[in-house]
Amino acid sequence: MRPALFLTVAAAALLILGANNGPGSAPLPPNDTALKKARAPIDAAQFPSIQAAIDALPSDGGIVLLPPGMFEIEVPLVLARGDVTLQGSGPATHIVNKNQSGRPAIVVSHPDGAMVKDKDQLWRVVLRDFRVTGNEKSGHGIESLRINEIFIHGVTSSYHGGDGIRLDRCYEDPRVSDCLVTYNKGTGLNLLGCHDIVVSANQFEENQDALHCFDGFNLCMTGNCLDDHLGHGVVIENTYGSVVSGNMIEECNGTAIILDRDCYGDTISANVVAHNGAGIDLRDAHGCAVSANTLTIMKTDALRIGANSGRITVTGNNFSNSFVGDGKLRRGTEDLAAAGMVLSGTSDVAVAGNLFSSLRPKAVALDGPPSKRVVFAGNVLADVESDHGQLQESVVEGNISGGTP
Repeated sequence: MRPALFLTVAAAALLILGANNGPGSAPLPPNDTALKKARAPIDAAQFPSIQAAIDALPSDGGIVLLPPGMFEIEVPLVLARGDVTLQGSGPATHIVNKNQSGRPAIVVSHPDGAMVKDKDQLWRVVLRDFRVTGNEKSGHGIESLRINEIFIHGVTSSYHGGDGIRLDRCYEDPRVSDCLVTYNKGTGLNLLGCHDIVVSANQFEENQDALHCFDGFNLCMTGNCLDDHLGHGVVIENTYGSVVSGNMIEECNGTAIILDRDCYGDTISANVVAHNGAGIDLRDAHGCAVSANTLTIMKTDALRIGANSGRITVTGNNFSNSFVGDGKLRRGTEDLAAAGMVLSGTSDVAVAGNLFSSLRPKAVALDGPPSKRVVFAGNVLADVESDHGQLQESVVEGNISGGTP
């Protein structure tokens, strides 16, 4: 085929494909056909303030697009509509709360606030892709009150005088993912009275505590990174049917994970709990599983099961120091703490298939009233002392002890 003829045939083929929007596709609609019922996005750059742009939302919702820039506020931004997205341009959209009287940066709430009737509660609010910071005297970063199906994604919330993100009775399906929550004087993420919660792939650093989940249920906390908290890592109270799995929790001054106040049916699994003041503390928990966690170089009580807790399974966990083979420890002589498990007046506990190595003072310590009806079986104890042989009304069998430092 001659080049000119080849180009002509190719051009004709392209025209045919273009006219049909691809092989087998229906023809494209005429250019003057508009999408019915479409609402245009609100460009906040065209308004005198972010609040003015938010107030321009119609009653049936929409999207507010925030441009790059640093936007200083003295009073909270208030979002009081449902079916709304507030979307920034990534960290280049920086909202700075200059208030010093304890007021939050962003409030998401029905105009009636806590008094809103159930039938009038707002649904489906998305906050995404912006940065919000405060100061020691400001309030919470983001405060959401009784919003169902709230989704916070890709938000940085830092340096607030209160909580980084506070979800108060956001009952149905709150989701927080891919956020950075750091250096807040209160709790990083505070979940109060929420239900069917997803907290995934976030990073928490140097808040007071990283996360609270109180008076809720069905928390799914997976794949988060928690580091350097001034208090505790994860504190869960009066919450059932929840899972804390696949998280890294390191160097909290307090305890990495606490279950308290009538927790039941919760699972703590496959977490790395490293170099915290203490590891996992079951203060008031029943019917819970602690499995496949790595608890390493804990300063005190890698796992504590208290007198108000019972019916617990502890399986497949590794309790260790910084041993790296060939008789070597990675940590220096000033950082050799590596605590084990403490049973304090508990009962109905199965401890099976765990490894306890080079722990001090003991792999298993018995504290307080006698712990009873404990199965301690199939565990490996290397270079440790342990009180498990003193358990009363219990089964202790099939364990292997010995090993060298």
